[in-house]
Amino acid sequence: MNAQHLQPTGSAYFIAKETERPENHTLSVLVDNEPGVLARVIGLFSGRGYNIESLTVSETEHEKHLSRITIVTRGTPHVLEQIKHQLERIVPVHRVVDLTVRSHEFGQERPLERELALVKVAGTGEARVEALRLADAFRASVIDANTEHFIFEITGKGSKLDQFIAIMKPLGLVEICRTGVAAMNRGSQGM
Repeated sequence: MNAQHLQPTGSAYFIAKETERPENHTLSVLVDNEPGVLARVIGLFSGRGYNIESLTVSETEHEKHLSRITIVTRGTPHVLEQIKHQLERIVPVHRVVDLTVRSHEFGQERPLERELALVKVAGTGEARVEALRLADAFRASVIDANTEHFIFEITGKGSKLDQFIAIMKPLGLVEICRTGVAAMNRGSQGM
């Protein structure tokens, strides 16, 4: 179906020019570490129909009471620029950096992105041996184990974690907990 025949659904994705294609971007937002800030940032996304693919938040500068929010979202360049400008207008936001755009400015394809997952696998016999062998190949660590299960810790790009989880499914995958993306640009400059 042609994009001209689509009817707007209330989503900001229809604001974009027809020639622009949606793409994933990683945003880094430096905010005051105070109650309600995260809710305001998330409210900006949900209120305008933007989707968040990944969200990670942590205090990064204890003395200054600053937290860093890392958001992976999808949209056209026009929509992503709108998101960035709207985030900058929220009062306790100190800085907003589109790490994806910044990495392109530095001649790199993407920022450095890592994610951590805890993966519980239950099994005995051959499946248990195979799960251990594959975990070793993926450089996953065993952080808890007994005769009936393992809990693996694995860190890497999201695609690596996705692949590890898919391989563990037939071997007795029970539960998964993922952190979301932590990201930073290469080089000596800060955000």
